[in-house]
Amino acid sequence: TLDHLFKEAHLILAVHAEDEPTIRRNMAEAVAKYGENIPIAQHPLIRSAEACWRSSSNAVKLAQEHGTRLHVLHISTARELELFEPGPMEGKRITAEACVHHLWFTDADYATKGNLIKWNPAVKTREDREAIRQAVRDGRIDVVATDHAPHTMEEKAMPYAQCPSGGPLVQHALTAMLELMHQEVFTLGEVVEKMSHAPARLFQVKDRGFIREGFFADLVLVDLDAPWTVEKKNLLYKCGWSPFEGQRFRSRVLRTWVNGQLAYADGKVDNTVRGMRATFDR
Repeated sequence: TLDHLFKEAHLILAVHAEDEPTIRRNMAEAVAKYGENIPIAQHPLIRSAEACWRSSSNAVKLAQEHGTRLHVLHISTARELELFEPGPMEGKRITAEACVHHLWFTDADYATKGNLIKWNPAVKTREDREAIRQAVRDGRIDVVATDHAPHTMEEKAMPYAQCPSGGPLVQHALTAMLELMHQEVFTLGEVVEKMSHAPARLFQVKDRGFIREGFFADLVLVDLDAPWTVEKKNLLYKCGWSPFEGQRFRSRVLRTWVNGQLAYADGKVDNTVRGMRATFDR
């Protein structure tokens, strides 16, 4: 049972929190109303804010009862942020993560992006997005991640009920966050902290996440003033699409090093460079 799991867990528990009974009920209502032609705009009503709250609040309640080290993934609503404390991550028993897409898109974008921005949890309202941005700044959100899921265009073109949730994000996650820096949503320090330093500390990843002597050289060289537009021709994904197509970014990744080896330069990936299994200080 969940109660037993939270009681016996000796490592950090990371959970995707959405209440399935609530979602199934909402889905049944949508099918009754729309049949096979459920509009994508119904997605945040089917995978609703209430479904998120019921599950995440229950997880936090269980963690508080048992002293569990809990990390809640993919926060997508303003209400859920009531569950988390602001300030530095150190000393917290309960932490939270937000994804780049929940910091960028809103439900208004379903009209133009359609299934391409169908994620679980769903992209929700502008008010939710602004609240999550504020939570990144004040520390209630400790980590920013991608939830990278590169489904094919053929899959994303399927009707709502058959279309898988998720999208490719790793190529543009940093440039999107740096664009929010240019918009004065975040500072450069906040971007680095939430995307590199904090994940390494949170999961106690050994010798990574910082530019320090003796650490693995996982590095990126960025020009903060090199505007470019996301197009099919500059995508590196095998799935061949991005929810950011047509977006102009002011920052450009020039080079990427993995374990000290140059893995990406001038728009090309060196496929001979391989990663290493991460190790942990636990």
